[in-house]
Amino acid sequence: MTETTPTQTNPRPKTAGDGLSRSPEFRVAMEALAGLRADLLDDPFAYRPLPPRDKPGRIARVLPRRLRPYAVWAPHALVGAAGMLAMLVAFEGSRGDLIEALVITVFSLGPILLTLVRPVGAFWFSLGSIPVVAIVGQNWDGDYGSGDYPWKPASFIAHLVVLTVVAARTRPRTAAWMWTLTAAYAMCAEILFGDRYFSTNALPFLFLSALSLLVVTVLLVRRAAEQEVTAQQTVTAHERSKRTLLEERTTIARELHDVVAHHMSVVAIQAEAAPYRVENPPEELTKAFATIRENAVAALTELRRVLGVVRAEDYEAPDAPQPTLADLDGLLANVREAGLAVDKVVTGAVRELPQGVELSAYRIVQEALSNTLRHAPGASARVEIGYVLGGLGLRVVNGPAAEVSFVKQTPTEGAGHGLTGMRERVTMLGGEMTTGPAADGGYEVTVFLPVASVTDEDGTGEA
Repeated sequence: MTETTPTQTNPRPKTAGDGLSRSPEFRVAMEALAGLRADLLDDPFAYRPLPPRDKPGRIARVLPRRLRPYAVWAPHALVGAAGMLAMLVAFEGSRGDLIEALVITVFSLGPILLTLVRPVGAFWFSLGSIPVVAIVGQNWDGDYGSGDYPWKPASFIAHLVVLTVVAARTRPRTAAWMWTLTAAYAMCAEILFGDRYFSTNALPFLFLSALSLLVVTVLLVRRAAEQEVTAQQTVTAHERSKRTLLEERTTIARELHDVVAHHMSVVAIQAEAAPYRVENPPEELTKAFATIRENAVAALTELRRVLGVVRAEDYEAPDAPQPTLADLDGLLANVREAGLAVDKVVTGAVRELPQGVELSAYRIVQEALSNTLRHAPGASARVEIGYVLGGLGLRVVNGPAAEVSFVKQTPTEGAGHGLTGMRERVTMLGGEMTTGPAADGGYEVTVFLPVASVTDEDGTGEA
């Protein structure tokens, strides 16, 4: 058997172009050319009309009232004014020749007006019109040193305006490319025809255009940064609101878990002890109580398993019982010691309510009074509790601050988190809540928490 060796193909020899294509300088140059193509060469005459402003700017303050709605067209008016200036300069330098004046006007005013609808095309139109205006406005008596070069006055104004407007409508990279191409034109004109003129205006124009583009670029970068900060603040505020809502739901779930767990434990203990309270209980009764206890223990275990996911790892159930409306006097005494003058008014027949309703009512009053201490220093407050047939009504109202008016806090200071928690508690109990400024300049929180009657729970009451 003969042994065959695999054939080895010779790799393609490296060329100088391969090393050049992998060099960092080559990649930078290719990226720069790609940017030039994307900014100024790809569909340069695309239709991009300049929209009016979303709202009138500062210029509207100095306008008559009937003209203020038209302030949204201020950018268009400024571009039109610059075009009129270029047209007047064109007529001034035409030496009385009407045809020369019209040609210079078209090639000076046209690029400026074109920036309103086709900004990139306006730049190319303006750059191409510079030599046309120079040729049309040339002094043909042979005195080369008497003319402006390479920009005629009308072209000087027109191209400067075009660069500024197009830079404001595009992006900083486009501004850099426009200035580079303009500088390249100035250098070529200087090399080819600069020896025929005693003075040129290339350097003054490049300096003024660079200064104008720099100002526009700085303003664009600042506006983009402000928009990004505003968007980030909006996202942060939304995320903070969601986090606050989840934290409040977690707190409510923990408290309700403790309330329900307490009652289910009581049911299990009573069901276990009930047979021993009766002498010689029937077997059916003993089995019924045993079933009740088993179901209560199973429900308690399932409740702890489901709601245990909302507990923090370091959370511990409070040893003391959860507060109720019976503990409200102690809360009012604490806020009075903090400097808040508060009164309590109770209407209706006071009765015991479900512990979840009692706890939520206590927390709502507590948060409302805390908001009064934070936002309305020196104001007085009033807590109204109404026991009605269908539930419990709460109204916490405070007057205006004694020294300063109500100040809305920034989101970083926690403004609105208390109202979010109160509204979440009311929503979970199927109630209603309204908040808003009071007639005297203070603030008012009104809540209704429905409470089902015993007959309703048994199914014998009215719907």
